[in-house]
Amino acid sequence: MSADPTKHALGAAHAELMGVEFDHFDAEREEITLRFNAPMSFITPRGSVQGGLVAGFLDEVMGWAHVWATKHEEAPLNLDINMTLLRPVMAGPLVGKGRVIRRGRRVIFLEGELFDESGNLLARSTSTAIPTPRPGSEK
Repeated sequence: MSADPTKHALGAAHAELMGVEFDHFDAEREEITLRFNAPMSFITPRGSVQGGLVAGFLDEVMGWAHVWATKHEEAPLNLDINMTLLRPVMAGPLVGKGRVIRRGRRVIFLEGELFDESGNLLARSTSTAIPTPRPGSEK
């Protein structure tokens, strides 16, 4: 694991519930990799993680992609999030990849993917968002 300058923010209550851990950021691709741990409390009677909570994992990874791509100066304010569930998301370790597809001054386009430990794609998402100053940044 790399040093994580976002550790204080990832320590937020929602991130703690999701078991978020920073893995790495590829500046050239503007892509972040985060690790999650879906707890048993997220599991529905069907045996998999509730869909809205899957959206939360994807929202987290897309948001951090933009934060890192702007050197922690901006955070996205979502206008919409679209998600496709491809396979059931089970309790346990997960890997999320988020990337900036296009960034303009007024709108940004983000993409996220959620994988199991074996690399199987479980869910995908896209988001259209407004770039805003990140709380706590000097901007």
